[in-house]
Amino acid sequence: MHCAHFLADRCHSCQWLDKPYQTQLALKQQQLAQLLLPLQPFQLLPAVASAEQHFRYKAKMVVLGTTESPLLGIVNRQGEMVDLADCPLYPPAFAPVFSAIKDVIRLAKLEPYQVAVRRGELKFILLSQSQHSGRFMLRFVLRSKNHQAALQKYLPALLAQLPALEVVSINLQPQHAALLEGAEEIILTAQPLLREQLNQVPLYLTPQSFFQTNPTVAAALYRTAAQWAVQLQQQGAALNRIWDLFCGVGGFGLHVASALKAHTQGEPELVGIEIAAAAIASAKQAAAELALHRVSFQALDSAAFASAAAQAPDLLVVNPPRRGLGAALCQDISRLQPRWLIYSSCNAQSLAADLQQLSGYQLIQVQLFDLFAHSSHSEVLTLLKKC
Repeated sequence: MHCAHFLADRCHSCQWLDKPYQTQLALKQQQLAQLLLPLQPFQLLPAVASAEQHFRYKAKMVVLGTTESPLLGIVNRQGEMVDLADCPLYPPAFAPVFSAIKDVIRLAKLEPYQVAVRRGELKFILLSQSQHSGRFMLRFVLRSKNHQAALQKYLPALLAQLPALEVVSINLQPQHAALLEGAEEIILTAQPLLREQLNQVPLYLTPQSFFQTNPTVAAALYRTAAQWAVQLQQQGAALNRIWDLFCGVGGFGLHVASALKAHTQGEPELVGIEIAAAAIASAKQAAAELALHRVSFQALDSAAFASAAAQAPDLLVVNPPRRGLGAALCQDISRLQPRWLIYSSCNAQSLAADLQQLSGYQLIQVQLFDLFAHSSHSEVLTLLKKC
């Protein structure tokens, strides 16, 4: 991927961009194999590659510059303000949206927040696009409600300029701290959700929903988890009860349950657990659209749910945050002993640590999904069997 900012030493967010892409992929595979070496033998499947550019459908931009000349980008390691509205990671459709956002900043007189002097109003712009529909979700991260009226005033003009803009909101982050967003969200549009669709499975995203930045590779990730479950069933495994912990908006659970239903005469029972109530509401909406009736999505802490459980599912699917499952949840999984475990991780180090704590399990297969090209990060999908 050619990036003028990287070549000019202005931006090194893509820290591996100096390596050919196939070299990046081989290095990630090598590092993953080394981390999981104590868990051999297992099958390490070929890595799933990403596109090298235009794959990132979510932008997190610091608002810099001035009200009259706003910039959307980063402060680099030299302390320079760098506008990344032309970053080649984003699809071409992002460029006119960034331009329109800058127009609104000028019209609404939104002063970019300055960390050093603790002055200003607008901290970040968070932009997401549905790859399926091309529709956008835009969030303004502000310190206060002082400019809510101004944004509402210019919202009709913004929507007219950008017909693909579906959801617009204000997120309030009043703290003088390095936090991306706050707890309070104010929806400015009639539509509060952005609909994505991967592999014929609908996924409804709220402004504060977690969702992968690379939908093409995310679709392959979800599809593979579903295929692994179907293969297990075809080999004689009874997968009547499924748990999806840290389920988010339901990506893994809905894919697995839909695939199993399509390949059998019956529908499995699916329990999805996620702490965020809005994500659970989205998962329920998608399940209803898929006509999945044996589904229970609950807004609970995943570790607390497992700790209180007395009976194990046939298949446990987990997709924890970067910190991993942790010792307590690993102990509860070892206590419950579900027959099969599919573990998806965005942090190979915490994954390796968790797998070594899961007593009574054999690692069967592993596959790397390169959701984060040009960086050291990746997503890893694993299948484990109770010994």
